[in-house]
Amino acid sequence: MSAQIINGTQLSQKLRADVAARAAQLTARGKQPGLAVILVGDSPASQVYVRNKVKACEDNGIHSVFEKYDAALTEADLLGRIAALNADPAIHGILVQLPLPPHIDAHKVIEAIAAEKDVDGFHISNAGLLMTGQPLFRPCTPYGVMKMLESIAYPVRGAHAVIVGASNIVGKPQSMLLLQAGATVTICNSKTRDLGLHTRQADILVVATGKRNIVTADMIKPGAVVIDVGMNRDDEGKLCGDVDFANAKEVAGYITPVPGGVGPMTITMLLVNTIEAAERTL
Repeated sequence: MSAQIINGTQLSQKLRADVAARAAQLTARGKQPGLAVILVGDSPASQVYVRNKVKACEDNGIHSVFEKYDAALTEADLLGRIAALNADPAIHGILVQLPLPPHIDAHKVIEAIAAEKDVDGFHISNAGLLMTGQPLFRPCTPYGVMKMLESIAYPVRGAHAVIVGASNIVGKPQSMLLLQAGATVTICNSKTRDLGLHTRQADILVVATGKRNIVTADMIKPGAVVIDVGMNRDDEGKLCGDVDFANAKEVAGYITPVPGGVGPMTITMLLVNTIEAAERTL
């Protein structure tokens, strides 16, 4: 029996309707939510991501400022631009698209964004607040994953969640959110011995490595919830995830597709964080 598909596109549409309503209420009170997106360089993938984020803002009543700079932009100039946006009361969220050119220190850039405008949730103070169970902003992708679990009414409390990938963007914050929801959490990384030994124990399996088919059907516990955060290309150039979807869906109880799964949710939760930032300024 095939797994039930968790459709991120459909869920995003429901959540964005709420975003649009909250944005309209704020705008009526003279506080239209504003998001500034900065792109440095000409990465095709980054340009697609940014374009989708800007369009999502425009479609849901959020004022967006898109600033694109040549890859030669100096670190000092970028930091100066961030400082100006920090001081701009019309901007409630600031997002600098990663990765940045090698001559720019990404950590320094993230720390330069005011914590109350860090809608990505990457600032060190926001990471600390998340770890202590009092998040100001939840990082967008892990936040989206939690909304997906909520949408299927999955009992996270007491479940064993296994995360494959330990990045600051997904793996680590995902573990914090799942812990707060009452799950028992195992985090696997590139040094993990016998990955399948761990993944086969997962009631909830979140895979975020950027490695195509790193998780195969025989590594999945029958009936598990499989959340595929990966974004890769197959031999035909089509988008695919980190999980062997075609075979995994015959074992899992629930599974997210790529595309149409976590991706739309990440952008949606960025909108939610921007709305929350604007609401805090009232």
